[in-house]
Amino acid sequence: MGKKDKAKKKGKGAEKTAEKTAKKLVAKLKKETGEDDIESIVKAIEAEEKKRQEVKELHKVDPPSHRANFSLTPHADNPELILFGGEFYNGQKTILFNDLFLFNTKRREWSQIVSPGGPPPRCSHQAVMTSQNGGQLWIFGGEYASPNETQFYHYKDLWCFHFSSKRWEKISATGGPSSRSGHRMVLTKKHLIIFGGFHDNLRECKYFNDVYAFDLDNLKWKKLDVSGASPAPRSACNMFVLPDGRIVVFAGYAKEKGKKDSESGITYSDMFVLTPDKHDTTMTKWKWNTVKQVGYRPSTRTGMSVAVAPNSVKIFLFGGVQDVKDEDEDLEGNFFNDLYSVQVENERATWHKGNGKKDVGAGKRRRRKSAEGQDDVEDGDDEAQQEDAKAIDDKLSDLNLKEDEPKTVTVEEGAFTITSTIGIQEAEGSSAGHGTSSGSENTSKAFIPPPRFGSGLAVKQGDLFMFGGVMEDGDKQYTLKDFYSLDIHKFDEWQTIIESDLKSMEWFESDSDSDEDEDSDESGEMDTD
Repeated sequence: MGKKDKAKKKGKGAEKTAEKTAKKLVAKLKKETGEDDIESIVKAIEAEEKKRQEVKELHKVDPPSHRANFSLTPHADNPELILFGGEFYNGQKTILFNDLFLFNTKRREWSQIVSPGGPPPRCSHQAVMTSQNGGQLWIFGGEYASPNETQFYHYKDLWCFHFSSKRWEKISATGGPSSRSGHRMVLTKKHLIIFGGFHDNLRECKYFNDVYAFDLDNLKWKKLDVSGASPAPRSACNMFVLPDGRIVVFAGYAKEKGKKDSESGITYSDMFVLTPDKHDTTMTKWKWNTVKQVGYRPSTRTGMSVAVAPNSVKIFLFGGVQDVKDEDEDLEGNFFNDLYSVQVENERATWHKGNGKKDVGAGKRRRRKSAEGQDDVEDGDDEAQQEDAKAIDDKLSDLNLKEDEPKTVTVEEGAFTITSTIGIQEAEGSSAGHGTSSGSENTSKAFIPPPRFGSGLAVKQGDLFMFGGVMEDGDKQYTLKDFYSLDIHKFDEWQTIIESDLKSMEWFESDSDSDEDEDSDESGEMDTD
């Protein structure tokens, strides 16, 4: 008993020390930046939101401003997309949003709802739409940053926007996930399922792999009892629900500490399926299983956007970024503008690739040339195809591709020679090599949106829509506001709804950029939430 009591006292002493350290950090930040502590700022914003009483519906408004890491959610019943929150950064100043926009996919018009008492500004949150009670938008977590990004605040609040009354409600329910951003949330059987994310309190950055469920009928949180080998803790993964109610988790990002407290990033490319116990009626018992991936898999990256077609028949993923080292061993971001789709059956995922034209590899069979020059036909869904596609992608990643310069890549694979011709459509103002369209066998000049990560992707009425995100040009990171659509039945070409204004965008250099980069992320790698 004595040892146990001492252990408790030690724990309390450690907590007090941590609290004192946090208070000293806050005091130091306020002295250096003139800012109040971030928690006080957030509380003040929420109090200000409550003062407004009137609900305003604004029609035919201008599109949302430049932003990334927002939520873009298809309305459950209406031909609309719902955009909430996000962030903007111009090199000197960070702006967080809490505005709510609707895009009518038939009329191609934007409207805005200004409602009192809503959530404080945030990015890297998650949103889910449900039809119940006249339509509800559920939002959990996310983060807020001070304008100069010296302070960060992670949320653990749950909000509901009621479309019937056009008003927000903050849900008070205990036992939910801890404060976090970069997590993922999906809807299944009247439950919100939350996985992963991270929390940074200036002293340490912690990543999660826990799973929680929120019961929409009883408004209660449950921590799920999950068996099996779980995914490693991560944020920025992709998560979606299959027609049978199973949940898939793909890829993600985390940082791990090395020697002398240095940090290095880990980018995952694994896939797991979370299966409910068929005999459990409480929705608390689940099991993790790994998923075998075949076909034209994406290269290792993070920050891909994901959208689910109706009835979860096909899942679409776009873009992303990969950290690569240059000749000086400095890290650079290799941005992508390729489109993938994946179908998961049992514990096997089949990947297809398409860039505005019909999916490469979507057919059941493909043709290769043998060493003797004769055509040889083989199945398109076996492991050999996956290895061939990966070999091509690996070869492509070593090339310095230039705008409008097609490349023919030949990869020797045993008795076969695989040839792939690709072309690059580079983003306005981006440096050479960004936006590679790896492995595409189509040499036509079909328009493809510029490379990016952190964009909004959603499917509604047979169209795939994409808005905003971030792309990089050297040391500059531009936040976007362009908007595109793609017919998922024809896959003929992306249509531009709002053109890119990248050429006219401003980037402000900060005198303290290099110092801040060293202090905030010693690894130099990009965390895409």
